[in-house]
Amino acid sequence: MSTEGLSYRAGPSEPPLYEGTIPQHFAQVVRRHGDRPAVTARAPAPEGLETTLTYHALDLLSNRLASSLADLGVNKGDRVAISQGNTAEFAALTYACFKLGAVLVPLNPSFNATQVQAALRHLSAAVLVAGAVTDLAYRPGRGRSNEELLATVVGDLRGARIQSEAVPSLRLVVVVDNRAAHPDVRFGLEDCRALTPYRSLLEGSDSAVTPGSPLGADDTINIQFTSGTTSAPKAAMLTHRSILNNGILIAGRMGLAPADRIVVPPPLFHCFGSILGYMATATTGSSILFPSPAFDPVATLSMCVDHDATGLYGVSTMLLAVLEALDRGAVSSAPTSLRKGIVAGSSVPEALMKTIYRRLGLQDLVICYGMTETSPVSCMTSPSDPFHKRCATVGTPMPHTAVKIVNPLDRSRLVPLNTRGELATAGYLVMKGYFDDPAATADVRIPEPNPDGSPSHTTWIYSGDEASMDTDGFVTITGRIKDLIIRAGENIHPLEVENCLFKMDAIREVSVVGVPDDTLGETVAAFIVPHRAWKGEGQDGTQLKVLNKDAVREYVRTNLSSHLVPKHVFWVDDYPKTASGKIQKFKLRDLAVKLLDKT
Repeated sequence: MSTEGLSYRAGPSEPPLYEGTIPQHFAQVVRRHGDRPAVTARAPAPEGLETTLTYHALDLLSNRLASSLADLGVNKGDRVAISQGNTAEFAALTYACFKLGAVLVPLNPSFNATQVQAALRHLSAAVLVAGAVTDLAYRPGRGRSNEELLATVVGDLRGARIQSEAVPSLRLVVVVDNRAAHPDVRFGLEDCRALTPYRSLLEGSDSAVTPGSPLGADDTINIQFTSGTTSAPKAAMLTHRSILNNGILIAGRMGLAPADRIVVPPPLFHCFGSILGYMATATTGSSILFPSPAFDPVATLSMCVDHDATGLYGVSTMLLAVLEALDRGAVSSAPTSLRKGIVAGSSVPEALMKTIYRRLGLQDLVICYGMTETSPVSCMTSPSDPFHKRCATVGTPMPHTAVKIVNPLDRSRLVPLNTRGELATAGYLVMKGYFDDPAATADVRIPEPNPDGSPSHTTWIYSGDEASMDTDGFVTITGRIKDLIIRAGENIHPLEVENCLFKMDAIREVSVVGVPDDTLGETVAAFIVPHRAWKGEGQDGTQLKVLNKDAVREYVRTNLSSHLVPKHVFWVDDYPKTASGKIQKFKLRDLAVKLLDKT
């Protein structure tokens, strides 16, 4: 079957995929760049103490940790859950797991005990690594003691060994003592005999690690929980081959070089921090800079300035917060060396992209698109793409990656170019499946005949994202299929309304959802976060300019059309979000229904 004129594009076949394991590739990087800084991590403000590991030091430290974990009974294939912020400890433990062949399972450190138990139980995890204190985003120096959480998960912390009724598979709990950065937080670690101090793992041998059985490129090495914007998170199994090559290819397309110093506030427990960030820098010999364990916009700016950083990553909400900190004069001088960067995690309004280019100097800023199930990046812009493509699209398919857009009601039919449909991805990057969930795996990981009619099959991952593809292969994400608003039989795309409203000076953030309507089926509702100098009509605040709902509606009516005008406008201070910064629209829909029921 010819795909001419249809929304199908295969990425380049060069460079070739690396067919070894992560430790094999890392050994090559250490030989070439051993004296270069690999990781620099700061403790939370106000102290902001800094740790730097060269590639050689990271290699030796991860050997010690792997050796100690092996002595404690950790084997290839064991699930090792790490609940940490962006720290040097997390960075070193990552490579310790890779070298052992233990499966790295990053957990959001803000999870409560119920969430941690559910994750560990689902994966039959053998090991949990956690901080004594969990740092809080936007609240530098503030933290939550994990004593109660660990007592709930482990049971008797003062016993001689782990005996967890909640998670019977759990054999080892390691605690990183970060209490010095949180003197007001109480956790009596000294009495907790069941817990293993992280510092004791530093006593292991720094010789090269030999895992219990040989590692293979197609072994599962990383389990990532999906973001859960529309449903409960699932555990995606990713391999050496998939995440290693994704990091290599991301670095190649964005132009990372060994001399680069990249500030990465997105969390290591998410693919953005761990693969787009850490894997991309560590496969290139460049330096990754963690400005704080949890996101702090001022610390992010300071890290950029103090280290003369050449790059910055962030989701839209993070970069907005960084711009606001810059406006407040949070640092004595603005960054002057920033050029490279990635923005990802959710749809990025064009107006924000242009502001980031202008204010932060990120002239080579690129957009990445993907999903956890595709390791994660499938499409990406390039610094050499035309400016309007870099602002308005998520780029073209990555090397060794095929992308197609199909009719969501009949996935066997490719839609014509420049037509909206559901995006699907195929290639080396497709996950092995969801852990212990074959039914959910079968829903999204689907083998199909090849479009060219060849006898073999290709496994596709269906994204649930609505997208279109132009004649040059550039992909534009137009929203989530489930987020589509159907008003009186007419399709309304929330992103179109969001992009329009984002251009209003008074609006900092906006999210648009559909809410039930007895007459029209659904109507448009806009949840708006005003800029600091503004307040929404009816909100508290003196000496602030007022944004009224009619002005919002008139702006949409003037710049788009009347059927896209929000019937309902709600003022909010923030949105319910996933750990990666994606807005959970299903929660906004529920909130809208509750608010409207009260009127």
